[in-house]
Amino acid sequence: MSEQQFEPVIVGFLCNWCSYRAADLAGTSRTKYAPNMRAIRVMCSGRVDPQFVLKALREGADGVMIAGCHPGECHYVEGNIKALRRYVLLKRMLKQWGIEKERVQLVWASASEGNLLAEAVDRMTEEVRALGPLRWRQAVLGGNGHKPVETAEVEVEVEEV
Repeated sequence: MSEQQFEPVIVGFLCNWCSYRAADLAGTSRTKYAPNMRAIRVMCSGRVDPQFVLKALREGADGVMIAGCHPGECHYVEGNIKALRRYVLLKRMLKQWGIEKERVQLVWASASEGNLLAEAVDRMTEEVRALGPLRWRQAVLGGNGHKPVETAEVEVEVEEV
């Protein structure tokens, strides 16, 4: 697949109460936006563990969007603040690995903001499309061609003293 034909895959972790409903509103309103985001409904953006983001990137996503309620409007009081703290730390880690900041984004969208969510998906799709495929192995592992280290089970004899 050439770079000009590249269509990014974006995994979207969407809060059940706001962002997922915003995506639903965008769909029922027939708002046109990029079809590149694969939505995963989570109860709260604060439930998105950084490991979920890393797994998505490792398994082929070119970008990840985390979307939740606006700060101060979380149905779980401070879940979105927790998501924001995790997001900041995750961005630092990704930067150290050489992964561009545009590949992981945090968006606030209430249930009535289908257009805002659609615009965010369009914007992110264009940004990730311009970056090209992630190529996790080269970006994170240095592309040295080696397979990940596999561990073997080793029997250890322990002497009682």
